[in-house]
Amino acid sequence: MAQQMPERIPGGGVDLSHLAAKAQAPAQPGGGPTPSAGEAGANRVVDVPSLVMDVTDASFEQAAQLSTVVPVVVDLHAEWSEPSKELSPVLARVTREFGGRVLLARVDADANPGLVQAFQAQAIPTVVALVAGRPVPLFQGAQPEAQIREVFGQLLQLAEQHGVTGQVAAPDAAPEDMPEAPAEPEIPAAHVAAVEAAERGDFDTAVSEWEAVLAKAPADAAARAALVQMRLLQRLAGRGAEEIRAAAAAAPSGIPEQLAVADLDLSGGHIEDAFLRVLDLFAGSDDEARPAIRERLLELFEVVGVADPRVIAARGRLANLLY
Repeated sequence: MAQQMPERIPGGGVDLSHLAAKAQAPAQPGGGPTPSAGEAGANRVVDVPSLVMDVTDASFEQAAQLSTVVPVVVDLHAEWSEPSKELSPVLARVTREFGGRVLLARVDADANPGLVQAFQAQAIPTVVALVAGRPVPLFQGAQPEAQIREVFGQLLQLAEQHGVTGQVAAPDAAPEDMPEAPAEPEIPAAHVAAVEAAERGDFDTAVSEWEAVLAKAPADAAARAALVQMRLLQRLAGRGAEEIRAAAAAAPSGIPEQLAVADLDLSGGHIEDAFLRVLDLFAGSDDEARPAIRERLLELFEVVGVADPRVIAARGRLANLLY
């Protein structure tokens, strides 16, 4: 009997989310780089050459980027493996049944040892998935087709919880399954200048425009969400990761330097690391410095989303430090 693997996003292990960063950060109204639910792949339709693609160590980044639109099932197979020969056609067939809501990435395990190591494959075939760049273990060995179909359904439910609800259009999808591109949401007139500034990478102007919107409409939640994300991008603009980390290493107690690393970590998807750094900085600072640190932490909470469990946990620790 094939060894079953937990069907969940693991708390540890290999984190491939950095591979999806480019796909998570295209210019959108206030679009930031964090993979918060409901943003990364919601309702997007992307053209792909096929629903079943062969990927390698070198080309895997494309699959990781697509995992912010739809779940990408990764089939680690080998020519010498009889279970692989049995399983791979079934995976392709079930993938096509889902009509563009799932992609299949086939990886030759012998030719791509880097991916085998990254996914910690202990047997061939091993089937995992990517949801917003993060690995989701599924199963090892050949499985009945009905069970694979059920696993795909569960994977779609998990993807929806993480905001990955797009579709892909491919020539090998059945015509009736080809998704129609959703209508572009209409941008409120008051937001147009800020959105246009963000799209051309002018974060200074975008921040100013969003602040002007909020001055007139303080209850505009979309504008507030966009503003905090633009401020994050504004702080990081023109600064390299090595520069930021070197400055923080040289000034371990420096508040601006440590906050800059927190910005960098959060922008790269290392959300818990960012929160922990700022909380530790808050705990070790005097009463005069604490208000500014707390304000930055609250802003980072807004970037991620106040309902995110990592935000809730960090907010609880902040409350303990305050009281």
